[in-house]
Formats: sequence, structure tokens, C-alpha cells
Amino acid sequence: MSRPEHLAPPEIFYNEDEARKYTQNSRIIDIQVQMSERAIELLLLPDDQSCFLLDIGCGSGLSGSVLDDQGHFWVGMDISQAMLGIAIEREVEGDVILSDMGQGCPFKAGSFDGAISISALQWLCNADKSHHKPVQRLYKFFCTLYACLSRSARAVFQFYPENAEQMELVTSQAMKAGFYGGVVVDYPNSTKAKKYFLVLMTGGNVPLPKGLDSEENSQGVSYTSKRERLKQQRGKSLKSGRNWILEKKERRRRQGKEVRADSKYTGRKRSGRF
Repeated sequence: MSRPEHLAPPEIFYNEDEARKYTQNSRIIDIQVQMSERAIELLLLPDDQSCFLLDIGCGSGLSGSVLDDQGHFWVGMDISQAMLGIAIEREVEGDVILSDMGQGCPFKAGSFDGAISISALQWLCNADKSHHKPVQRLYKFFCTLYACLSRSARAVFQFYPENAEQMELVTSQAMKAGFYGGVVVDYPNSTKAKKYFLVLMTGGNVPLPKGLDSEENSQGVSYTSKRERLKQQRGKSLKSGRNWILEKKERRRRQGKEVRADSKYTGRKRSGRF
């Protein structure tokens, strides 16, 4: 099976039909959510504190929704207009911009407390146009990312390296741009569950987190996604109920967006009879 980045440039491959899969295919949605939760976990963000994060290759906003669920604010960038169209249609909480990551991150220095990226980084290793040079594009991307992160921030990329050479290319350009870090591999002995996370740090060289295996996470505790734990605790979907709706409305107010006033009917289940 051909890799997506070998079939067409991302702005062409992720057309309207492909973008729709990210709102209609439950398997794709579940995988994206799980990888996003793991990436956020590897950021080691402060507990009980909202952070301002960059979502690189944000697509239809699935990873952004996970950031919302954990109480963070975010800005997303993506090269696919169709994917961003879906994000806007879904009324995602974060702001999204159309941008090619290979041309750099167009943000002020020190803007973000961290960054995540799900299934996007490997696209920079391809030369989709005659003037594209992967080494230069990777270096420019990492340099501008380093600049727009705070000096204690991390960036975590879930990606699909094609081979060891590609992994070395990506890692070397990140280190050249000033980052510390390396690659964390989850479930290394599993063909289907194996996942690669490039964990980059701005605040100095510290030990990398351990990857997950089939039984334990790095602390030796059974790993279950936060969303699944909350479902088990509440016995219902994370995105339902009056409290969740009120929290979402309050986040939108803090972002300066127009929100309807709360009332006794907010979050009340409709009977379906009118």
C-alpha cells in the first residue's frame, strides 16, 4: 500500500472527500484522539493550568478538540483548505490558519507554551515541487518553531518515518535548530500499535520519557486514554451534559466570542416533540 505522501502533495491529497473521513469514520477519529492524548501527555504540561498551544497540521480540528477537552487554548495551522473548511464547519474552539509548515511558523517569538502535531511531519521529507528541498524546509520549520515557543516548552510530533534515514534527517535538523530531545517509540514490538513520537525540548537536555509497551506505561501503570477513563467514571460521552456545555461556553467567552446567555434550558435534553 502506497504512503499518502507518495500519492500527491498534502493540499491535494486531503481534498473534500478525504477531509470528510475525519468527521465520519469512527476508526480514524478514535486513532487521532488516542495519538493526540498521548502527544499531550508527553508535553508534560503543568497540572490544572490552561496553556496556549500550537497544533501543527491541525486538519479538521480533531486534535484541537482533545486540547479543548483538557482545558487548553490553541491555534492550528494546516496546508489543506478542505481540512480547515471542515474544522470551521465543526466550529472548533481554536483559531486556524492556512499555512505551509515548510515555509515556517508565522508567529511572534515566545508565543506558545507547547506544540503538538499528529501525522504531519513526514510530509516535509518529500519534495512535492521542483524548488522544494526537504533539508532546507525542515530546518526552516524547526528554526521558526523554536523561536515561537517559550523557553521551557516542548513540542511533540507523532509521525510515520519511512525508514531510519528519514528519522535521522528529521531529528538532525531539529537538533541543528536548537532543540534537545529524540524519538520515543510506543509499543515497539507491535506491528499495528507501534507509534513514533519526536519529543523536542527547548529548556535543556533532560532524559526522554519511556515509550509504552503492551502492558505498562513509563510509570508501570496500565495505560488508558483520559477520554475513556472519563467515560467510565461518568457513564456517558465526554461531550454531553450541562456542565460540559457551560464550560465550553465559558471558554468561548474568555476568547472574546459571542455566546448566548445561560438559562435554565441550557444543556437540557429536548424531547423531540414540537
